[in-house]
Amino acid sequence: FEGATINTPSMLCVEDYLDALTWARGLGGLDALVAKSKANFAVVEAFVSEHSWIDFLAKEEATRSNTGVCLTLDLSGDQVKALQKLLEKENVAVDIGAYRTAPAGLRIWCGATVEKDDLAHLMEWLEWAYVVVSSDGPATSK
Repeated sequence: FEGATINTPSMLCVEDYLDALTWARGLGGLDALVAKSKANFAVVEAFVSEHSWIDFLAKEEATRSNTGVCLTLDLSGDQVKALQKLLEKENVAVDIGAYRTAPAGLRIWCGATVEKDDLAHLMEWLEWAYVVVSSDGPATSK
């Protein structure tokens, strides 16, 4: 071989990829990853169905992602930002805000790399933060 190798992947990237595949295989492969994502999404779905102040950005069930879940709240844009800041201040969630071109809301990752129990705890924190922000009450810890 003569010449230069251009645009080759870093060997560290290759190792990361191999580690991810080993991890996925250890969970049970693709079927297990899909099942875990669906179970994670079910936590958020149940929470949304039980609370009138939160909803899916995608109104039609067929267009909802079960991994990158986008939510809207019955709050003003400023209140949603305050809720996000409150969750970050409490070390609960970072970068949970909606995409900048989307309506004010939240983005929650429900993929297989997240634990269902962690999402259940997040839902409790969301409820707390919503109450604080919507009532303009004191931002005391949960």
